Amino acid sequence: MQLDDARRVKVLSPGMLVFKRFIRNRLAVVGFVILLFMFTFSFLGPIFSPYGQTQVFKGVGSMSKDFAGATYNEELRYIIAEGESFDSAERAQFLLALGKNQNTFSHGDNTYYYEVEGENVYRILQLDPVAEELLGKIHPVDGGTISDELIEAYNQAVDNKETSFTLDGVTYRITKNKKVSIISTEHDVALASLNVYDAYDPDSASVVDSYEFRLASSRALHQNEEQFSVGDQIYSIRYDEGGATILDAAGAEFAEVSDIIVNPLDQSKFLPVHFKARVREAINNREEKFSFEDEDGVTDYTIVRVNKTFNIKKETPTELIRTYEHPSREHLLGLDNNGMDILTRLMYGGRVSLMVGFVVIFLEVSIGVIIGGISGFFGGWVDTMLMRVVDLFNSIPFYAMVLIFGSVMDALEVPPMLRIFLLMGVLGILGWTSVARIVRGQILSLREQDFMVATEAAGLRTSRRIFKHLVPNVMPLLIVQATAGLGSIIIIEATLGFLGLGIKYPLASWGSIINVASDAYVMTNYWFMWIPAGSLILLTVLGFNFVGDGLRDAYDPKMQT
Repeated sequence: MQLDDARRVKVLSPGMLVFKRFIRNRLAVVGFVILLFMFTFSFLGPIFSPYGQTQVFKGVGSMSKDFAGATYNEELRYIIAEGESFDSAERAQFLLALGKNQNTFSHGDNTYYYEVEGENVYRILQLDPVAEELLGKIHPVDGGTISDELIEAYNQAVDNKETSFTLDGVTYRITKNKKVSIISTEHDVALASLNVYDAYDPDSASVVDSYEFRLASSRALHQNEEQFSVGDQIYSIRYDEGGATILDAAGAEFAEVSDIIVNPLDQSKFLPVHFKARVREAINNREEKFSFEDEDGVTDYTIVRVNKTFNIKKETPTELIRTYEHPSREHLLGLDNNGMDILTRLMYGGRVSLMVGFVVIFLEVSIGVIIGGISGFFGGWVDTMLMRVVDLFNSIPFYAMVLIFGSVMDALEVPPMLRIFLLMGVLGILGWTSVARIVRGQILSLREQDFMVATEAAGLRTSRRIFKHLVPNVMPLLIVQATAGLGSIIIIEATLGFLGLGIKYPLASWGSIINVASDAYVMTNYWFMWIPAGSLILLTVLGFNFVGDGLRDAYDPKMQT
């Protein structure tokens, strides 16, 4: 005898009846297929992926790095004459006198005088008083004697309103100190200038930095002369825009003069004078880019001006993180902003999102079944007390508490893995109240039925009556509730990840991956950074909702419309 369809249904077990009703629901089957794909993708995909979750991909590229700095010199530089000293205290007095436009200044027992040798070039002399004139009479200093020739030369200089005169090859300086005129001999002490000198040959640096060379060249530059001599050496000057080049007797480049300082950022590196000259030329010509050829070939440089400073940047080969790479054969969904494979991180992120959903639902159901079962079975004051606890938890602002907890974990710098478990615990503790109310309501109606009277007559203990006979009758409804709630938990986890309060770098979840969409530029130009993660969240939530609706209809066909 063969059973027809009606007879076959009659002999099916309750579980098989639910299964047949479930598979007849096309949306429920579609949801189940989606969830099967998501679990396979998340838990089996990483096994076959050739990349790791935190693997960063790098490549060799060209990067503009700061190489040197240049600025207009605004601080006087001092060259001290041989055998003399002019320390910081004397320099401070000189600058004070310069600011007051006074030619003489003193420090200690020494008196100094400065002459302007050119634009921003000052020759500093030390004065040694030999005589002073008061009320028309000249008196020697320190009991010395004064020749008639000196008196005559002094009077002639005063008549000609001159501040200095020469006698027998000695230069005398006339200065005023209140009503007293002081006659002093003088000798060179230092030269102060804004010009920067760079010797082309390091062996010539001592000559270039000598007082005689600086004084002679400064005078020649001020007078626009084409030649000057130092001792028996003759030098010529080639004037450039914003500077000058000093040539030796053979016509070879000897020194570069400019008011622009050029220094390497790495003090261990040496900048050739030709390079400094090219930088100064580019700055004077307002060039933003220039090229310079050295032993390594032609190198391109860029000039970036920041206030009064010029940053010289050099294109340097360097190892760079490959960020925001579009999909390719090597990386099917491209690379993210940290240079990590997006497809691989989606797989590992699915593990976290699904695991968080299931663990949180398990905690919610476990706590809800215990509280709701006890409350519904005992009733009375026990029910009242437990329901007030439920009301208390319902009064807690859910998202506010989660945001506060996330901020606290940020402040305490909780490790990423521990953060996952703490987050699951908080979500589970805050979300069990709806399950407890459902269980309580069902048990209130079930505890008065005949089978419960039979368990009481049989003398079964209370815990066995609740969890062995009452709770199993509530499980179909709990399964539907849990399945539908999984989608909500995944949405919550994705929201926290998007806000930066969920899973932290370098671990990934779908919510943290989609966080890059908070940048409008990334969202509009790099679709592969957020659309795949958003699509996975959408499909997973739809899958759980379809399966939840299918289970609800399968357990209670009367609920179908």
